[in-house]
Amino acid sequence: MKIHHLFAAAALFVPAAAFATGDGAALFKKNNCSACHAPASKSVGPSLADIAAKYKDNKDAQAKLEAKTRSGGAGSFGTMPMPPTAKSVSDGDIKTMVTWVLSQK
Repeated sequence: MKIHHLFAAAALFVPAAAFATGDGAALFKKNNCSACHAPASKSVGPSLADIAAKYKDNKDAQAKLEAKTRSGGAGSFGTMPMPPTAKSVSDGDIKTMVTWVLSQK
């Protein structure tokens, strides 16, 4: 029983971002992003691995991709436009999903 308390106490010290990245996959699926983006291969849009690799060393990647996810756009991976994300998806959820996408390999 004591080990359960240890895990509960440790959870208090884990940054919230660590939990947020775990939710990224669920939010990505819930918001139907997987209809156009596959983990490792191009589909309608680029793969998650390609997105993460392209922005790997870009310090502005998080903000840039959050804006692109919200507003949509084209030209980063070809001419196929990405539609804007529905207004019902919160900015916090977009941030979580982008963080998760950028963590893919």
